[in-house]
Amino acid sequence: MPLDRRKLLPLCLCLTALAAAPSAARAAVTWIIQGHGFGHGVGMSQYGAYGYARHGRGYRFILGHYYGGTTIGTLGSSPVVRVLLEQARGDIGFSGATAACGKALSPTRDYQVHPVGSTLQLRTSGGRGLADCGGELRAGGTGSVRVTGLGVYAGSLVISPSDGGGVNVVNAVGVDQYVKGVIANESPPSWPMAELRAQAVASRSFALSGQVGGAGFDLYSDTRSQVYRGVESQTARTDLAANSTRGQVVIYRGRIAETFFSACSGGHTESVQNVFGGPPIPYLVGVPDPYDYYCPLQNWTLRFSGPAISAKLGAYLKGLLRRVLVTQHGVSPRIVWARLYGTGGVTRVSGEQLEIALGAYSTWMSFRRVG
Repeated sequence: MPLDRRKLLPLCLCLTALAAAPSAARAAVTWIIQGHGFGHGVGMSQYGAYGYARHGRGYRFILGHYYGGTTIGTLGSSPVVRVLLEQARGDIGFSGATAACGKALSPTRDYQVHPVGSTLQLRTSGGRGLADCGGELRAGGTGSVRVTGLGVYAGSLVISPSDGGGVNVVNAVGVDQYVKGVIANESPPSWPMAELRAQAVASRSFALSGQVGGAGFDLYSDTRSQVYRGVESQTARTDLAANSTRGQVVIYRGRIAETFFSACSGGHTESVQNVFGGPPIPYLVGVPDPYDYYCPLQNWTLRFSGPAISAKLGAYLKGLLRRVLVTQHGVSPRIVWARLYGTGGVTRVSGEQLEIALGAYSTWMSFRRVG
C-alpha cells in the first residue's frame, strides 16, 4: 500500500519540533553578574568603619586606616560653606529671618523672593514689593531660616541667578553646623559613636576639600557632594559626634585631605585614580576592609537573559553580547576598562559605564555566560 504523505506530514513536523526543543533550550543564554560592594569604594567604607567601631577601634584609628599617612588637625575657626539646596525658576518663600536687602523683617512672618530678569525682588507673602535686591538676596539673623518646601537651615539663605537660568537657592553656614546636618543622612544615628565621630571628621574634611566651584555655591546637598538636610535631620547622638570632634579635620602634609567615603567596599577599598581618574593620591590607596561583611551588599548577584543584557548595554555594544573581557582592574579589583564582544564587533567600555547601564551597585563585577 502506498505511503499516504498527507498522514506523514504532521508526524514529520512533530518529530522536527521534538528534535529542535533541546537545541532551543541549549541556545537560551543567561548572564550571571557577581559583584561586591555598594558605591565607588574610595576612602572610608562606612560599613567597614561600623565594623571597626563594633570591635573597639576609635575614630582616629578608623580614619588612619582608610586615609593612610594622615593625621587629625583642628581648625582655628569654623569656615562658612555654601550649599546648593535647589535650583528654582519661580518664587521662593522663606521665614525666620530678621533682615534681607537692607530691610528689617519679622521672623514670624513669611516672605517671597521674586526673580525679575537678572535681579531679585523681596516681597511679602501676599506679593507686595518691599525692596529691590539687585543680583543677590541674603536673608538671616535668628540663627536659622525656613525655606518653603525644603526645610530649616542654620546660617543664612542666599539667592542669586543660576548659570542655567532661574536662581540658585543656597544655604551659607559654618562648617561645624553644616556637619550636624550631614551625619544622620550618611550614617544611621544608632551606630557606634566611634563611627559617627569618624563620619563627622570625614564630612567636615570633605566639605572643605571637595568643593565644586558652582555659581555662588561650594557644595551640593545630595550625593554629588554629601547628603545635607539641615536642622530637621539632626539627632542628639549625631550632634554629640559633631560637637565632640568640633573643628577636627583630616590632614595630609599640612593640607586638608579630600576624604571620599562610600557605603561599603566589598572587602577592599579602591585607589582613587582607578575610579575618578587623575594621578594617584597617597592617602587614597586601596586597603583591605576586614569588617565590611556587615554590609548587606558586600556580595550581590544580577541575572539577565541574553536579549536583556544586550539591550541594557546597547549604547556601548555592537549587536548581541557574546563576551566581556576585563582589560584593566583596580586593586580591589574593580573594573577600570573592559571590552564588549558583540555579534557586530568589539567596543571599549569603562567600569562606571557598565555599572550605570546594568544598574549594578559597584564596578567590582565578574561576568559568567551560561547556556
